[in-house]
Amino acid sequence: MSRTQIQGSNAAEIAASVERALHAGTWAAGHRLPTIRELATTLRVSPVTVASAYRLLQVRGLVVGGGRRGTHVRGQTHEVHDRPPADESTGRRQRGAIRLPEGAIDLASGNPDPDLLPALDPHLQGLGQTRHLYGDPLEFRPLAAFARAEFEADGIPSDDVTITNGTLDAVERVLREHIRPGDHVLVEDPTLPAVRDLVGSLGLTLHGCAIDDGGPDPDAFERALGPRIRAAILSPRAQNPTGAAIGPQRAADLVRILRRRPQVLLIEIDSAGPVSGVPAITLVDSARPHWAVIRSTSKFLNPDLRVAVMAADSLTTARVQRRQALGIRWVSHLMQALAHALWSDPSSGRGFARAAEIYRHRRSALVDALAANGVGAQAQSGFNVWVSVREEAATVSALAAQGWMVAAGERFRLRSAPAIRVTTSALAPAEAQRLAADLAAVLRPTAVSSA
Repeated sequence: MSRTQIQGSNAAEIAASVERALHAGTWAAGHRLPTIRELATTLRVSPVTVASAYRLLQVRGLVVGGGRRGTHVRGQTHEVHDRPPADESTGRRQRGAIRLPEGAIDLASGNPDPDLLPALDPHLQGLGQTRHLYGDPLEFRPLAAFARAEFEADGIPSDDVTITNGTLDAVERVLREHIRPGDHVLVEDPTLPAVRDLVGSLGLTLHGCAIDDGGPDPDAFERALGPRIRAAILSPRAQNPTGAAIGPQRAADLVRILRRRPQVLLIEIDSAGPVSGVPAITLVDSARPHWAVIRSTSKFLNPDLRVAVMAADSLTTARVQRRQALGIRWVSHLMQALAHALWSDPSSGRGFARAAEIYRHRRSALVDALAANGVGAQAQSGFNVWVSVREEAATVSALAAQGWMVAAGERFRLRSAPAIRVTTSALAPAEAQRLAADLAAVLRPTAVSSA
């Protein structure tokens, strides 16, 4: 469908026309729609009408608004980036996907190393004793109590804890309870694509804050945290995609800035928890009226559990729980019980410490190998390494030809410089040496340092 085939004289009709084309498979994921001005001229309507149509499509999760990059068809959302849907007859990805040589190594998915996740089998049999009926508490109380103790040990207020279906479910619920379409939200730049998409789908205006190895730059954070900002979404450690981690001094600087903006809803995402490789640090203090700290279990227990624990102020917790009671009613107690069994197992602490050390070793091996080849990289925690490059698409394609699948940085970035994200969770040190040499060869003679 070309722009001349999009029809409609009002926002609802234009959006419906585009939606029909998307469901018919006319455009692949990543296809760029006509600009607002182009389509308005073609349809002889106001640019405001086209903008409203595109907002409707974004709220429905069908397109992604990229500012100066335009509006693009949204693909299936994975952990960190969109991939075109598979062709049902062949199982192959549709056009736009990079076809990798046989035996290529996936360093793009953002997954933990399956071998470092706790075994499910020893705990599954015990789930047969779990019974949950209508009218019972929303939370599996042992999990809530365990999470409360974990938060408390990390210096995070834990009087009010609730359970959600993963991190994004928690973020969405907290945002919906405090802010409204049109409000302005601050995120790190670069940030998780799923967060960008979620914020956009709620009709909120996104603002980015530059970050370095230590998290948000204080000067940039203060400038970005203007009077229009109603919420800030930050990752104090294992920031995705950069691996940034906030240290004590940086935290103190950021807390001082946040204290001057008490009206801002603060949401912290702790995506890797005990396998982050650095201690938990929070920007929450007792004076902040509304806040939430969300700890996902996906990276250290199992991505398929879809369980996150959330500590928040009492009003936020009450609002989220009331909304849960009206909708999903509760997060499956079978999954909650399994998460508790895995997390609280006496052997788990040792397992998490071992995983954190292995992830650190693999992450450092690539950073050190890149440095030896004259390529700067950013990564302090977690298992992602962020490498600045001049041309993302060319770099990704060249590495694919060498058998490496990495993620282009465009989906993560708002205004920050081009880069690629390399997931090192399962990257052996010997492979890191080879990858670093291949990447350096691709970047020569204009390797760009991220320092």
